[in-house]
Amino acid sequence: MVEQDTQSDAVLVQQVQAGQQKAFDLLVAKYQRRIYRLVLRFIRDPALAEDVAQETFLRAYRAIGQFRGESQFYTWLYRIAVNTAKKAISDDIRDPTVSEGDALGHDEETFSPTELLTNHETPESILVSKEIVQTVNAAMESLPEDLRMAITLREIEGLSYEDIAEAMQCPIGTVRSRIFRAREAIAERLRPVIEHKGGKRW
Repeated sequence: MVEQDTQSDAVLVQQVQAGQQKAFDLLVAKYQRRIYRLVLRFIRDPALAEDVAQETFLRAYRAIGQFRGESQFYTWLYRIAVNTAKKAISDDIRDPTVSEGDALGHDEETFSPTELLTNHETPESILVSKEIVQTVNAAMESLPEDLRMAITLREIEGLSYEDIAEAMQCPIGTVRSRIFRAREAIAERLRPVIEHKGGKRW
């Protein structure tokens, strides 16, 4: 399936480079939700994240003539998204306070504690599971930008270490280090919750 998607992207890119606008529209339709979700992890403002996602595709369209297929299209697109998000962050356009639901975009692919539970679990276990999810999200928020990007691309977007290195324009060793440090930081924040789960509640 991944290979078929890659081949499909390659064909669409060739069509765009040949001047077929509809082919780019198909690429946008395929990736716009993923790019928006990725950007939202860093921008934390749904409206601004939407602007950054649109800017990502605009930049991709302008530069697609220079795309030579040396990397996968989605990796190339992710790199543009990462750079565009970084610019928006550095510009410090605004820093709004958003609710957890808005920050996660009300996306069905975000964490939902109830989806992790069985019918046999109790209200107490539901509360603990929700606490775990909130702790993970808070830990992600507190990570430095480079660690948060690396762990997001790996654990949420499912990119390989090679693709992450390409998207973040850094060595694979650096990617591995960032992901390790991110996981350690998240585990440290989770430890009290897990210990509590194994204590009086159970």
